[in-house]
Amino acid sequence: MSEHFGTLSDGTPVHRWTLERAGLRVRVLSYGGIVQSLEVPDREGHAASVVLGFADLEGYVSHPGPYLGALIGRYANRIAHGRFPLDGLTYALDPNNPPNSLHGGARGFDKRLWEMTPVEHGVRLSRVSRHGEEGFPGQLEVSATYTLSSDGALRIAYEAVTDAPTVVNLTNHSYFNLAGAGSGNASGHELRLAASRYTPVDADLIPTGSLDEVAGTRFDFRRTRKAGAGYDHNFVLDKGVTGAAEEVAELYDPSTGRALTVATTEPGLQLYTADHLTEPFAPGDGIALETQHFPDSPNRPEFPSTVLRPGEVFRSETVYGFSVR
Repeated sequence: MSEHFGTLSDGTPVHRWTLERAGLRVRVLSYGGIVQSLEVPDREGHAASVVLGFADLEGYVSHPGPYLGALIGRYANRIAHGRFPLDGLTYALDPNNPPNSLHGGARGFDKRLWEMTPVEHGVRLSRVSRHGEEGFPGQLEVSATYTLSSDGALRIAYEAVTDAPTVVNLTNHSYFNLAGAGSGNASGHELRLAASRYTPVDADLIPTGSLDEVAGTRFDFRRTRKAGAGYDHNFVLDKGVTGAAEEVAELYDPSTGRALTVATTEPGLQLYTADHLTEPFAPGDGIALETQHFPDSPNRPEFPSTVLRPGEVFRSETVYGFSVR
């Protein structure tokens, strides 16, 4: 089902699509590919949205910084000093998170309009990112397909092709609170990550280049424990890059019994405990589990590559599965 959701300042209409299946109800916006709400039943059968969102378009336009529920690109996470080399050339990006580029620049994919087309059990979002958009080379034709499965999961499948060498790193930036959006702090959720290493960062949250062991540190989530606070770090998933999505994380809320599993083809997962959320939200109101390649990979040849060339097809998939116990 599609409906009018609002109008941007330039008169462009924004639409909202509602998907329902297997007890889930998801609302997706054509602005930013945003997952506005994701309703899931608890152990008593009571449904509530488990992602943070705004009730109207103005909320997203007025508060772009948290990237609530948005489709992030052309490059998710940070690129150091807003510059990267590729095939002998250096490309300068928008340093919208000084001194770095963050989540694709000031007008990344999260602030763009997407064409939305219905597909079986879902909707396909697509757009063309022109050569030079936010400084990135190559014209990128990109799509993200959101579908609901019969076993109660939201699947996001990304594809992209380019006409010139470029870099691509896409993710969804939903903040999860399994007790229900607006229920308060989520730091008491229990978290498990299939990651034996993580990428330490400097003062600007740029990876130092090392892959450190989580054993004996506060980054060890290999056994389930409370998520806590103070995280904005990339975890190196043990499985690496895979052709099919494999489970890498579980988040659980004991108070409602809701459980979220995350499966992905990606090699990394950025855990952000939302310590810097501001009004109308509060720090820690949600937990972001951003499946992606590592931050600053275009400047780190030792990291898994994010380069996409003409004739290649970028494919990535993440599946958010829900259950109760």
